[in-house]
Amino acid sequence: MPKKEKRAPRRSTASKAAQRMVIGGLPQEEEEVLQSPLQMVLHSFLHDKIAMTGLTLFVVIFLCCVIFPFFYPIDLYYQDVTQANVAPGFSMLSVPSKLSSNAQQLSVGSTFSVGLDRDGNVYEWGTFPTDKLKNIPSTSETGKLTMISAGLDHVVAANEDGQIFTWGNDRMGLASIPMELRTGGNNIKQILAGYQISLALTEEGEMYNWGSDYLLNITYPEGVQGNIDKFAASTNIVMVLTKDGEVVPLTSKTSAYTNVPEEMQGKAVDIALTDESAAAVTEDGQVYVWGNNIKGTLNVPEEIQGQVASIAGGRYHFTAILKDGTVMSWGDNTHGQSSAPAAGEAISEVDAGYYANYAITESGKVVAWGLKGYLMGTDAFGRDVFRRLLVGGRMTMTVGAIAVIISSIIGITIGGISGYKGGKVDNLLMRLAEIVSSIPFLPFCIILSSILGNSISETQRIILIMCILGLLSWPGIARLVRGSVLAEREQEFVTAARALGVKEFGIIFRHILPNIITVIIVNATLDFATCMLTESSLSFIGFGVNEPNATWGNMLTGAQNGQVIENYWWRWVFPASVLGICTISINCIGDGLRDAIDPKSKER
Repeated sequence: MPKKEKRAPRRSTASKAAQRMVIGGLPQEEEEVLQSPLQMVLHSFLHDKIAMTGLTLFVVIFLCCVIFPFFYPIDLYYQDVTQANVAPGFSMLSVPSKLSSNAQQLSVGSTFSVGLDRDGNVYEWGTFPTDKLKNIPSTSETGKLTMISAGLDHVVAANEDGQIFTWGNDRMGLASIPMELRTGGNNIKQILAGYQISLALTEEGEMYNWGSDYLLNITYPEGVQGNIDKFAASTNIVMVLTKDGEVVPLTSKTSAYTNVPEEMQGKAVDIALTDESAAAVTEDGQVYVWGNNIKGTLNVPEEIQGQVASIAGGRYHFTAILKDGTVMSWGDNTHGQSSAPAAGEAISEVDAGYYANYAITESGKVVAWGLKGYLMGTDAFGRDVFRRLLVGGRMTMTVGAIAVIISSIIGITIGGISGYKGGKVDNLLMRLAEIVSSIPFLPFCIILSSILGNSISETQRIILIMCILGLLSWPGIARLVRGSVLAEREQEFVTAARALGVKEFGIIFRHILPNIITVIIVNATLDFATCMLTESSLSFIGFGVNEPNATWGNMLTGAQNGQVIENYWWRWVFPASVLGICTISINCIGDGLRDAIDPKSKER
């Protein structure tokens, strides 16, 4: 008879648990034993709170710098002195509630606005270029005001007695109101606070101007004074509309403005100017435009021809009131100033200035559209700090990344050969590394930049900076790779590869290198932050990437001025903060990777 197989006695649950404790300790420890090295590294890194915080911050900054420029495009050559040093905020179109439903007149300034309600009360809002704008004369001093106008950094107003008042900046004679306008008794028809100039027109057709007319060079042709029905002004010229329907430029200089279409002369009923073009409306509602077609100011929508009642001009856009009480804007739409909303009721008056518009309905309701403000303010040239921060981050990170790639390729190649070959080759290559590392980097770049000067383009300069950063920062990674290769070349898998006849370069780069790649990644990560700081330092002192190209370094150049540090904090706080956060985050990522790859490093 066949023997019966003896079955092993069934073990109890308690004995199984005891065996697990004896063999592998706790169940959690048993799971860790079964993890692959990559899983262990990943697990350790993901549970490092500091490293994960750094990774999150860096990824957010990186994605913002890569994605946001598509939604917030930037013109590198854009400059606008009227928007210089504007503080962060979005209050430019925040019409006071007491005025928003009881408005009589509103006027757009450079970065602020003023308004009058139907009781003659004055309101101001927005970002003020000077604190003097807040010194509004009292009602007892001015009486009931009926007209108001905002300019670059001053305001002009007129009361019901024909007296003119002004406040804000008083430079260049802006406070020197003609005596006949100070005393009153005039029938004021129109006033305007322009760019470093003020204008006033009486019902009798006489126009007065005071302030600095150096840029405008106002010249009154014969027969114009006393026959003016309306005027318009830009930063370049003043033009008037006579009572005969003629459009007359008040200048002796020939320009694109002076090419007034002859076919509309004698029929014009309204005029408006931008900084590059002029427009006039004729009796039949047609719009004629001339000048330079900057940002589409000459592209009048066909559907409004024959329907226009009046027109107003901003810096690079026009806004027209149609005969049915609706409004239409065209031209530059960078800040939404050409996207006129539906008011819901007929518009009685519109004011367009700089980068914003105000429309007043027949019931006194205010409708506003255009520039609301800047998230991070503007710099000394009127450029949006937020947009330049995004573009500058992309440039800084690109320079740092390419420099690290160059240095890593050189360092891995030289370090790998040096560590594997040893002997004279090792000695020669390490002496070369010492020579390169002894070159003072910043003085070398400054001297090279001074020698080359303007002989190379800005693109070539950027490429040169990336190459220099890469060519002078490889010794560190070369030494690291050399040391790792020295340790790995004595391993058994290297001996086996030699026995199989694998070539030396194959052993170095196909067998040894994959075993030390984690160390290289950690070092490259830390070098990335160093290269970013170095590039920013060069750009900060003027020997790196130059204007108008933006980097975080050259955005901080203006912070060398004590006035900027004290009064225009946003120009240096935001670039410095982002640069600091980005480099610290990268260092935290590098430290986290190092600790995850080599847990013993925590004890050192």
